[in-house]
Amino acid sequence: MSPSRPARAAVGVFVAVASVLLLGGCGDSGGLVSAGATPTASGPTRLWPGEPPASSPAYDYGEAETEVVRGIKAPGEDIHEVDPLAVVRAEIAAHPDVYSGSEALYGETAARMADCGKGRSNDTDGTDGTGSREGADGREGADSRDVTAGTGAARAACPVLKAYYRDLTGDGRDDMVLGFRLLPGNQTAVRMYTFQADRLVQVLANDDAVLAVELAGRTVIIRSPAGIVGYEYRTQWTWDEDQLAMLLTRDEILRVGASAKPSRSPAASPSASPSSVAPSASPSSVAPSASPSSVAPSASPSSVAPSASPSSVAPSASPSSVAPSASSSVRPG
Repeated sequence: MSPSRPARAAVGVFVAVASVLLLGGCGDSGGLVSAGATPTASGPTRLWPGEPPASSPAYDYGEAETEVVRGIKAPGEDIHEVDPLAVVRAEIAAHPDVYSGSEALYGETAARMADCGKGRSNDTDGTDGTGSREGADGREGADSRDVTAGTGAARAACPVLKAYYRDLTGDGRDDMVLGFRLLPGNQTAVRMYTFQADRLVQVLANDDAVLAVELAGRTVIIRSPAGIVGYEYRTQWTWDEDQLAMLLTRDEILRVGASAKPSRSPAASPSASPSSVAPSASPSSVAPSASPSSVAPSASPSSVAPSASPSSVAPSASPSSVAPSASSSVRPG
């Protein structure tokens, strides 16, 4: 039996729509689509161009200062053979105004050096005493050495922290990053040493309250607390071939932690409140075919002419069939 005329017409419409969709899909070849106008680039505007530029810094920051560590040698310039405790003691001896005497700023650091071991008592294999090569970030080749002696109170009293080793100068040999507490107070001295012409040279010296010290590639990153809640300072030191020193290449204050901006409340949405209901969102706001009590003329045997029965609700006959002014749930228009 051949399909009826309405069926053939419906099939024809379906085929036409499908053809349009297929042609439209094939027309989208993934080409470039404009994202709108691009804002005009704006360069920096120089202020007070008539003022003469400064020829020298206002303060001496000692950006490229280095210091040779006297009396420290190592066979083959192998920095792993250097005793970190000897290095700290050499600094204390070289700066008596800072570490010695009743007026010394960090006199307690020098006093507590007596609580430290000899540097070889628990790490004779040049590691951290366990035979492992533990790096600052767990990487192979970034060794660490714990030079404090014993455990418990004696270990905590020694101001010298574990030494870490990494090639930070790019010469293929490890350098040493060393830290020790500056007492009394909450500051930490961060130092870096490398060999230059058979001399041990301090190429980084930074004293600050420290949250963390990190090694990333050939960079030393020092994180310090800021005076603003939710922020921290972050300084980045990178090797400079011209100065043969670690230079401060970045100094910034950064926000840390979650944003303080309040999130938008769902109640602020126009459709989020039960009292403000879309036309079909509530059983009490009845669309013509939404409820058995509001009956279309041919929907049911119980559907009576508009005025024949209380159950056949005219627009204003029942609280459950809401006219525009009959309820707090108001339809648009």
